[in-house]
Amino acid sequence: MAYNELLADRIRFALLPHTLHIQEKKMMGGLTFMLHGKMCCGIVKDDLMVRVVPSKFESALKLPHSRVMDFTGRPMKGFVFVGEQGFQTDDALNSWLDLGVEFVENKSIVK
Repeated sequence: MAYNELLADRIRFALLPHTLHIQEKKMMGGLTFMLHGKMCCGIVKDDLMVRVVPSKFESALKLPHSRVMDFTGRPMKGFVFVGEQGFQTDDALNSWLDLGVEFVENKSIVK
């Protein structure tokens, strides 16, 4: 399973405030980060994968370097892929990770 180790380290650092509740799992062809048992974000090759609440999904897709996650050939609702150019700075990465944390903390979304 190949995934960007540098990006994994950046995500680990960014999610430090949640460390007690984070688990890493190798799945979906890469590495995923589970927060409170729900998938928050992950890495597939060099792409960042982020879970997004339904109300922000369409607007997330309009952000630069983002696209629908479709690695199975079919779009996966609520999942966004972000290309490397979309998270080069720490601020950009943190903005994407905030969306993933928001997804997990949204009580109306069932696991």
